[in-house]
Amino acid sequence: MTTTPPSPANNAAPTGSPGLTRRRLLQLGAVAGVVGSVLYLSFGRSPSPTAVRYSQPLMGTTVNLTVCGADDQFCRTAITACIHRMETLSSMLSTYVTDSPLSNLNRRGVVHNAPPELLEVLRMSRELSELTGGAFDPTVLPLLGLYRRFKQSGTLPDQSVIEETLQLVDYRYILIEDPATIRLARHGTGITLDGIAKGYIVDQGVAALQASGVTDAYVEAGGDLMVIGRRQDGQAWHIGIRNPRSDNLQHMDAIDLSDRAIATSGDYLQYFTDDRTVHHIIDPRTGFSPLQIASSSILAPTVARADGLATATMVLGAERSLALLATLPDCEGYFFDKELNKYSTKGFFS
Repeated sequence: MTTTPPSPANNAAPTGSPGLTRRRLLQLGAVAGVVGSVLYLSFGRSPSPTAVRYSQPLMGTTVNLTVCGADDQFCRTAITACIHRMETLSSMLSTYVTDSPLSNLNRRGVVHNAPPELLEVLRMSRELSELTGGAFDPTVLPLLGLYRRFKQSGTLPDQSVIEETLQLVDYRYILIEDPATIRLARHGTGITLDGIAKGYIVDQGVAALQASGVTDAYVEAGGDLMVIGRRQDGQAWHIGIRNPRSDNLQHMDAIDLSDRAIATSGDYLQYFTDDRTVHHIIDPRTGFSPLQIASSSILAPTVARADGLATATMVLGAERSLALLATLPDCEGYFFDKELNKYSTKGFFS
């Protein structure tokens, strides 16, 4: 997803490191990511004099914000609160931070006095796992580790090793005990929240902006985004959806959004083989990457919901995903298969 690049906003905040250009490009896809338009207008009011853009590396990607408000200081203060909240949650929910509660849980098999945010995300994960029949499963971490080792060695894991590793993968091995104890029922099971935590963190960043009084903003991280309010020209935010097999950002499908979240998963974001048949999305039930879908974009009320469903629908395939989304009136989907055929729910472009 992408938006038409905006003209420079007044008093634009510093942007992130230019060394992340490749990652930024990957974000520009609906199946890849997004770049926000930075214009604003609230109904019944004159255009806001200030729209501040800010970018910062976070969560292994780049967070991009556009915040609109009465003046530069108001916007910058809100951005500071947003980034602080997102940084705090990133450290808490990451497996790449060695002393995070999640890392401690994976290492020890139990964590006491778990922070409420970790408990909340795990409960959301459980709900999504049950909804999708296990297509979404946060205990897929041992399988991901297996394929990461494969990428280093250049040799695919044996079927017997995959089957053995699958014995460690089951969301029902995550036990939440009162008052705030999380336990892994099987030794060797590990949790990754990469399929939902980024969306949750974006949601919480938006909540921090709203608590600061912001009513019009765009917050995006690696293809997961939420927009609230309107652009400066009074229009909804314009989001383009990129072809997963093309870097051409001039000819894309597009949608207009306001007060809505969208997230994308794709086989081209992180892959272990050049033909992209083996990539970072693994079917937790088979141990292999799904073979039909190249990218999945989901509209939802929250980014966490969109993020998790984008991962799950990559696994489910187009037909089963469309059937699932038909039961979720607040969610819509748009998919490319590996032959670039397109599938969408009726309400995605409406």
